[in-house]
Amino acid sequence: MNGQTLLRELREELDAGGLDGSFLVRDLRTGEELGIEPDLELPSASLVKVPLAVAVLERVHRGELDGATQVLVQPGRVTTPGPIGVTRFRHPARISIDDLLYLSTCLSDSAAADALFELTPPAEVAAVLRAAGLRGVTVRHTMGELNQTPADRLSPAEVDLAHILAIGAGTPGRGHRIPQLDITRASSGTARAFVDLLQALWTPSAITPEVAARVRELMAGNVLRHRLAPDFSSDASQWSSKTGTLLHLRHEVGVVEHADGQAFAVAVMTASRVPAYSQPGAEALMARVARALRDHLRAAWA
Repeated sequence: MNGQTLLRELREELDAGGLDGSFLVRDLRTGEELGIEPDLELPSASLVKVPLAVAVLERVHRGELDGATQVLVQPGRVTTPGPIGVTRFRHPARISIDDLLYLSTCLSDSAAADALFELTPPAEVAAVLRAAGLRGVTVRHTMGELNQTPADRLSPAEVDLAHILAIGAGTPGRGHRIPQLDITRASSGTARAFVDLLQALWTPSAITPEVAARVRELMAGNVLRHRLAPDFSSDASQWSSKTGTLLHLRHEVGVVEHADGQAFAVAVMTASRVPAYSQPGAEALMARVARALRDHLRAAWA
C-alpha cells in the first residue's frame, strides 16, 4: 500500500471513531516522516511536563538548582478520578527536586509539576526551549490553572456535560470558551513540534547531553502505559513516552527504539467528538493509527 492510500484509510478510521488530531512519526535515523495534520495546534495538557523537566534539569546542570534540595509540597487533595501522586495527598510533604521530576514525568503528578513550576516558571521553561532552537511548543501556565475546568465542578454523573461543552464550544480559529482549550491562552503544540523536541532529546542537539539522557530515562519510566504502549512495547523494543489528557483531549508523545538500531519519534494529539470520560476505543484507535504510520516507515527502510 502506498503512503497516500494508507493516509486516506487512516483518516477514514479516525473520522469513524470520532477522533480529530495531529499525528507524526519520524525515523530518527533518516529523517523520513509520515503524518496526518502534523501542524494542527492543540492544547498540550500534561505533555508540557517534558519541557518542564528539560528546563529544570538544565538549571540543575548549570548549578542554579540542586537536585537534592527538599521542597515543601502542598497536598492536592484531589478526589476526582484520574490524578495520582502528590495531587491526591492529604498532607504537605517534603520532596527533593530530583524526586519531583520523577513524580511529574513518570506519574504525570500535577502537584509535583507545580512545585517545579514555582522554581522554574512557565516563561522560563519557554525561554529554555527557544534557547535550544525549538519552536512550536508554548508554555503559558501551571498545572493548577490547567486543571480548573468545568469537569471539576460537576459530579461524576454529570461529567459528560463538561465533555459536551469541550466538544461544542470551540471556534474556527481554535479559540474556546474554556480557557484551557483555547490555543491562544493555553500551553499548546503540534505533533511536529513535539517530534522536534523528541529528536532534540534522542539525537545531538543544543540540549545538554546529560539533561537529554536524564529526560530519556524519565520518559522510559512512564507508568501510564494504556494508550500507545501496547502497540509499541515488546521484548525487542523500548517505548519511552509522556501522555497528556484534558477533557476530550488524549495525547501521547514518545520514541520507540528497536533492537536493530532503528528509532522512531511518535507524536499523537487528539480531540474526541464523543462526550464520555472513559473511551478505551479511542485509546486503541490512536495507537493503531500511530502504529500503522510507524510500520509503513519501517517497511520502507527495511
